[in-house]
Amino acid sequence: MANNNNNQPTTPPYLPYRQKKVLTGHTSAVSCVKFANNGQLFASASLDKTLIVWSTQTLTQLSRLVGHSDGVSDLSWSSDSSYICSASDDRTLRIWDARTAESVKTLRGHTGFVFCVNFNPQSNFIVSGSFDETFRVWDVKTGKPIHAIRAHSMPVTSVHFNKDGSLIVSGSHDGSCKIWDAASGACLKTLIDDKVPAVSFAKFSPNGKFILVATLDNTLGLSETTLRVRSAYALPVITLVTNGKYIVSGSEDQCVYVWDLQGKNLLQKFEGHTDTVISVCCHPIENMILSAGLNNDRTVRVWVQD
Repeated sequence: MANNNNNQPTTPPYLPYRQKKVLTGHTSAVSCVKFANNGQLFASASLDKTLIVWSTQTLTQLSRLVGHSDGVSDLSWSSDSSYICSASDDRTLRIWDARTAESVKTLRGHTGFVFCVNFNPQSNFIVSGSFDETFRVWDVKTGKPIHAIRAHSMPVTSVHFNKDGSLIVSGSHDGSCKIWDAASGACLKTLIDDKVPAVSFAKFSPNGKFILVATLDNTLGLSETTLRVRSAYALPVITLVTNGKYIVSGSEDQCVYVWDLQGKNLLQKFEGHTDTVISVCCHPIENMILSAGLNNDRTVRVWVQD
């Protein structure tokens, strides 16, 4: 009798990544790097008060976005890859036209540093989180806040919409992670309320069924799965394109880690940065990874499979 196991689908072997290019251009720490949804562009944000838009194909700088009066902590692309929203220590958010490099709208209302920002899938709303312990939902067309929610008792470090834009997840240094109704601003559920350790990152999975959480006790959690990160604290992570079964993590030890989520195995460690890797991002289609380093590094590094 034939072995039925032979008919079972097999997981393709993991193919290692290599460093393709080191991109320079920022004069201070690179706080965030993200691909546009179409994958043709990516942008980096820096404490030098600027953002840079890069070509994915040529890995060259296309434009520099100048306008903030203090460092930029986070950025988000609109779904059509035409606009970027940036979050800054100057307590504002700015919406930029990625094609013209012009600032088209400034969002004011936060009373503290703005740490995190995300467009909803329809790109008609923006959510932002701040040192002022609130998150705000903004109408993109008017630039006015719809909700200003005192969500936590310490700075809000992460905000993210689910796949249809109906829910928001927030994480905070107060150690809690909460789910909110995007339309009403009501808190629907508290996922974590340990008060320690601080939550540094929270993000819905692509199917919206799970939330990936990073905390300052070196762990990443997805549903019942927990991964250990070899660093003083866990940093932003994102699901990898290949089979959706891997995650990528930056680390305070200046490395990037690729994990097998199902088996909880470390698959690869990228070395090259000379300071904490504060941000990582994966291409939406191709197997390409970006990573960004803090002040002693100031680079964006591009990693690809052969």
